[in-house]
Amino acid sequence: MTAQVISHSAFEDPDKGLVAQAAKGDMRAFQRLFERHYRRVYGLVWRLAGDTDAAHDLTQEVFVKLWDNLSSFRGESKFSTWLHTVTTRVAITELRKAKRWQRIRLTGEASYADTLEYQESADLSELDQLIKRLPEQTRWAFVLHCIEGLRHEDVAAEMGIAVGTSKAQVHRARTMLEEWLSDEHSE
Repeated sequence: MTAQVISHSAFEDPDKGLVAQAAKGDMRAFQRLFERHYRRVYGLVWRLAGDTDAAHDLTQEVFVKLWDNLSSFRGESKFSTWLHTVTTRVAITELRKAKRWQRIRLTGEASYADTLEYQESADLSELDQLIKRLPEQTRWAFVLHCIEGLRHEDVAAEMGIAVGTSKAQVHRARTMLEEWLSDEHSE
């Protein structure tokens, strides 16, 4: 019986109490959840968006949605797992909306990627800088699969694409990143 208790406690969600309190309207509990998970949420949306300003906006949007929907968390998985799903869905939905809006506003042949401002930042790793350069769909698939560890089936479901497309996008991303890395190191 002791082994079962140890095994069960190993999978206990460290956020369970905070989630229950926050779901009842406790702003301090929600603030603690925010502080515990902000960096991970920001990191994920930054990699998906490839833009610092968009990442800040999307991170705020994730936590607003989280507050609004906290009572729908059923506890069937760890809170951090559920938050990851919420983050991915909010980010991709909002990025798609922004892309549609951007297309409406654009004139001529410019693509959405051309309208993004590329900013060098001293605190970004070389890989993160290169990930920002990937085309949007390719970047999303790469980040979700290679960095966040989602299976291709889950990436496909999140992005609304076929599993084969997810695999192809990840392969494309790896090929582009390898090429860019070899170009930079050969200079």
